[in-house]
Amino acid sequence: MTWPSPPGTALSEGQLSAELATAVQDLAVAAARADGVAPLSEDVLLQLRHGSAAQARDLVLTSADGTLTGYAHLDAPDKEAQDGDASGELVVHPAWRRRGLGTALVSALLARASGHGIRLWAHGELPGAVALAETAGFSRFRALLRLRTPLAAIPAGDQPAPAGVSIRTFRPGADEEAWLAVNRRAFAHHPEQGSWTMADLQLRESESWFDPGGFFLAERDGKLVGFHWTKVHPDGGDGAPIGEVYVVGVDPGQQGGGLGRALTLTGLTHLRRLGLADVMLYVDESNTAAVRMYTALGFTLWSTDAMYRHP
Repeated sequence: MTWPSPPGTALSEGQLSAELATAVQDLAVAAARADGVAPLSEDVLLQLRHGSAAQARDLVLTSADGTLTGYAHLDAPDKEAQDGDASGELVVHPAWRRRGLGTALVSALLARASGHGIRLWAHGELPGAVALAETAGFSRFRALLRLRTPLAAIPAGDQPAPAGVSIRTFRPGADEEAWLAVNRRAFAHHPEQGSWTMADLQLRESESWFDPGGFFLAERDGKLVGFHWTKVHPDGGDGAPIGEVYVVGVDPGQQGGGLGRALTLTGLTHLRRLGLADVMLYVDESNTAAVRMYTALGFTLWSTDAMYRHP
C-alpha cells in the first residue's frame, strides 16, 4: 500500500525483506550517531532482526533512486490495556530532515491506527521530535528516565541478601515459567514489561548479548521472589561498552524488606567485575520509590525518553 509523500519520495507499507530490514537498522545507526541517542526501542529492533509481529505494520520512505530515507513501525493495539492504544516509533535519516518526511510518517501512522489512540516514543526527547509530536496533536503523558553512574562508585565485594533469601543465576530451559509468573505480577501495571510471553523471553535468550551468568534470581523457601537481569552493550555511545540494569523485579508481598536493593547491588557488582566503567538503566519517571533508590546509589540523569499520545 502507498501513501501520499513529500516530493521526490515514495511512502509504502508492507513486509520488510531481509535487505530492507538491514537498511532500516543502518538508518537507525546513522540517526543515533547524529543525535547521540538510539531512535528505535529494543522491541522494534528485535522485530527488524527476527521479523515483525503478525499484526505489526512497517512503513518505509524512499527517495527517487531507492535510497531509504525514513521508517516507521506500528504495533497492533494493546487489547489488554484499558485504552487499547497502538504504539509506534519512527526515524528519518539525518540527511533528509526538515523536508516533511516525519510529518508524512506520522500522518500515515495515524491513518493506519484509525479507531484507536496511538502512542509514539520520542527517544531522547529531542527538540525536533517534540515539535513534530505537538504539531500533529500529540500530548506528552509518560516519561522514562535514563540514568547512569560510574561502577567505581558501587561497593566492591559480594552483597548480602536479606535474611532467608538466597540468590543464584538463571538456568535456561528450567526457570522460564517461574520467571514469567513473577515478572507478570511485579509489572502488572507496566504497559510493556508485564505483558511478556514465553516467545518474548526466548527471543532475548537467543540474542548474542544474553548471559545467564548476569541474570540473578532471588529465592525464599525454594520459591522465586525477585530478580535482576543485567545486560552489556558493546558501545555505550562513546565507543566503550556499558552495563545495564536491564530489569529488576520483586514479587508483590516481598517488597519493603530491602530485596530490590540487594538484587540491584548484586547485578551491579557483577557488572563491575566484568571490568566495565559505567552502568545505565531506564526507570519510569512516576516510579518515585525506584528513582529514589537509584539516586541514592549514585545514579544521575543521562537523558529522557518521552511518550506522546494522540487520542
